[in-house]
Amino acid sequence: MSARHESWYEDEAGPLVRSYAVTGGRTRSGTLALDLITLVVALRTARESGVSEPEYARILTLCQKPTSVAEVAARVDLPLPVVKVLLSDLIEQNLVLFRTAAPASEAPSNHVLQAVLDGIRKL
Repeated sequence: MSARHESWYEDEAGPLVRSYAVTGGRTRSGTLALDLITLVVALRTARESGVSEPEYARILTLCQKPTSVAEVAARVDLPLPVVKVLLSDLIEQNLVLFRTAAPASEAPSNHVLQAVLDGIRKL
């Protein structure tokens, strides 16, 4: 290999695949709106589910306990939009469950929060 090729390629980097190739050209999921704090958990292991694609298998392995979408993206070292598409695929295949945070409109009132704070202070 010439010195020119050695300067831009490293064996340690592994295979280089663009994000759109991993998601089949999709940039977002069709129906699910996953945000950073959405919790996801795998229903089965990668081996049990028969998943062969390495990105899906890594996500299933990581999600054996409830994990946020942001943490999944950080740990699998893929861009967040790619992880959202992959997670959406796994959710649609019933391999992963997800739970989103309650909307701000369902948050407790300031009165309830103050009552909880007062109760804690009395302890």
